Amino acid sequence: MIQLVPSRSLSSSAQGHSAHELLQESHKIERLDRGRVVVFIDGASIFYAAMQMEIEIDYSRLLGRLTNGGHLIHAHFYTGVDPNNDKQQGFLHWMRCNGYRVISRDLTQMSGSKKANLNVEIAIDMMRLVPYCDTMILVSGDGELTPALTFITNQGVQSEVVGLRSMISEQLINLADYYTDLAMIRQQIQKRMAY
Repeated sequence: MIQLVPSRSLSSSAQGHSAHELLQESHKIERLDRGRVVVFIDGASIFYAAMQMEIEIDYSRLLGRLTNGGHLIHAHFYTGVDPNNDKQQGFLHWMRCNGYRVISRDLTQMSGSKKANLNVEIAIDMMRLVPYCDTMILVSGDGELTPALTFITNQGVQSEVVGLRSMISEQLINLADYYTDLAMIRQQIQKRMAY
């Protein structure tokens, strides 16, 4: 289910309709052809969202859910890496073998925690790939990506933002053509228990 939010894509005639009517409208939108799709996933953002939802993400299912109704051109996964973490290295190898382009930066120590900010890389890739897609899907809650989202939207590319409602910038939601709350699709993207 795609949750509609008041944005430039929501017509004034939709204002004043009940939540039920908007929900019905969101199902119609989900069936639209998204055309050529590029996905950008902020690894830290989705990692913390999964922790908050207490699930483990199935990244194959996530990619299938995000690109439903479109033709995937690229899926980018941005993350900080610890070269000494064998489990993380195995995960990133799996991601590369399963359709993701992994863009990484070594984690650096900052204020007692390790971080790797890849917002510049995400923004550059978003702007660089505008000519090659019809829809861009950003899985991140970071408001620092608002200028990049503004740019792609002004270029006529359909924008979708995906993130946990409690962890996403209001600016991103308001700017995007569509917003999907990860909590609403958790059953479709979590790993299934092996029996």
